[in-house]
Amino acid sequence: MKNGPIREIYRWLVREGVRKFNDIISEAIHYEVPPGVLVKVRVIMVDGSFLDIYWSTTGRYSLHYERRHINGRLYRHDNAPHPRHSHVRTFPKHYHNGSEDNVIESYLPDEPIKAVEEFLKTIREIMKSEPERSAE
Repeated sequence: MKNGPIREIYRWLVREGVRKFNDIISEAIHYEVPPGVLVKVRVIMVDGSFLDIYWSTTGRYSLHYERRHINGRLYRHDNAPHPRHSHVRTFPKHYHNGSEDNVIESYLPDEPIKAVEEFLKTIREIMKSEPERSAE
């Protein structure tokens, strides 16, 4: 299926995800380049933060939650095999926890929809616990 995993994630978000996470999600937008080729999905949160989802047919992925414009933080699960993260036990899977430099193990499920759902649960907790502006 063309764009298999990312298209299925988008369909799930539209059918169930936005409803299940309506306390944190404002909308889900898909980006196609060229037309018909889905590149990523952006999920806009109610506080203006956003989650960019990229999941290729080859299994490469990035779930990037952007809060730098709110409090200077970002969170990202991805499996890019960067040599600088080879010390992480789950390599190439890793998790940027609050910043690009704070990299830890990622235990995100390998199944795309389950992974997105788990990360949305984490995002819900982050939104509840983090101040809008960092104290720095």
